[in-house]
Amino acid sequence: MGFIITTSLAALLVLILSLNNNVVNSKLAEKGCDIFQGNWVYDESYPLYDSSECPFIQHQFDCKKNGRPDLDYLKYKWKPTDIRCVLPRFNGVDFLRKLKRKRLIFVGDSLSLNQWQSLTCMLHVAVPHATYISERTGGLSNFTFPEYEVSLLFFRNAFLVDIKSEASGRVLRLDSISTSKIWGAMDIMIFDSWHWWLHTGRKQPWDLIAYGNTSVADMDRVTAYTIALNTWAAWIDSNVDPRKTRVFFQGVSPDHARQGSSARDCVEQTQPLRNEVGPNPAERALEEVLSLMQKPVYLLNITMLSQLRIDGHPSVYGQGGHRLPDCSHWCIAGVPDIWNELLNAALD
Repeated sequence: MGFIITTSLAALLVLILSLNNNVVNSKLAEKGCDIFQGNWVYDESYPLYDSSECPFIQHQFDCKKNGRPDLDYLKYKWKPTDIRCVLPRFNGVDFLRKLKRKRLIFVGDSLSLNQWQSLTCMLHVAVPHATYISERTGGLSNFTFPEYEVSLLFFRNAFLVDIKSEASGRVLRLDSISTSKIWGAMDIMIFDSWHWWLHTGRKQPWDLIAYGNTSVADMDRVTAYTIALNTWAAWIDSNVDPRKTRVFFQGVSPDHARQGSSARDCVEQTQPLRNEVGPNPAERALEEVLSLMQKPVYLLNITMLSQLRIDGHPSVYGQGGHRLPDCSHWCIAGVPDIWNELLNAALD
């Protein structure tokens, strides 16, 4: 099968960021490569691993085990448009050697969990006989390969800033970021946030939003997200030493839940979208914040390329306790593996 999805994916803000000296360089970036502009190409050699060989995939993400009958969603690789910018195929042993004596942490929501679980599977399958230790304390999960002295951690903090129980109720403090004590000493930090900012009703985990002397019942969610990102950015600028720590931000992972009567959701979708999609306002806000930072942060810009992968969600094969189809998270194996291939290229 030679089906190819094409898109220009050119975005002015991404170009501005690539020219800004705040963006961490990689070997491909030094060649002038934008590895986030390209095409989804069907490739029979994919997926990179068999999910049945990874015993710790969260049930909600294990679409194949949950009975998904089609497998084409596993067969797409990302191919950058520029022929000079070949994305190196992921090699788990090389990745572990690259990270020797390092601690890498994902900080964010369940989309960050998606990428962390994907990476642990990619590495476990690459070194199936290597001893690993998996442990969890509260919101912090730690997956360690002692032989390589590599720790891969995930800390769940959907907003990066704090939610505090106060007399007035649960308060989302946009200018407070106390959990930095957990992730502040890592060698590589990969952040993510946006998915939970849109929740309302019973899923909304706060009663009030506060910053400075201002306290409101609600506000524009992109505005609130931007204020929180600036709090995070100020912490990075004040506390991170780029000679010791590399910082990444996972772009906004798209949600393909139905938006209006004429829109499609992810149910029964088996191929990527053919057409370009519009910019995500949260991604624009993120790009603007990153462009103004003093310390280097690499934007792992998975937003536009993932928007095309309407076929990559668990849909009705997530079985994670949801009554509605899951069009937010991603199957493992699947799209998050490609995010990790992009991360691997950025770390070179």
